[in-house]
Amino acid sequence: MFRHRGMNVRKGIGIAVLGVAAVAVLGWVVMALWNGIMPMTFGLKAIGFWQGLGLLVLSRILFGGFHRSHGGAWHRRHHLMRRWEAMTPEEREAFRQGMHRHGCGWGGRQPEGKSE
Repeated sequence: MFRHRGMNVRKGIGIAVLGVAAVAVLGWVVMALWNGIMPMTFGLKAIGFWQGLGLLVLSRILFGGFHRSHGGAWHRRHHLMRRWEAMTPEEREAFRQGMHRHGCGWGGRQPEGKSE
């Protein structure tokens, strides 16, 4: 029992170390890209590591947010399939028409494995 707990603690510490390393590498990459492009292109000053890390956080806030995906693509697909199954045939057709009208490439296909 205690051995299992120790494995979980070590795994958690390993994941934390990898996370910190990944953030450090990404901060360095942002700094290197900035220093390689921005001073020559726009005449801006070079930045340090902490400023690169700050830009990384700022870009995440502005463009990515801090939400969790809660399962990623599978979760989104499962959610859409549940919504599709709850639709009436008329709602499904209206959905298809709306997707087609907005150029979303729906093509009028049925979701895989489903029929009306």
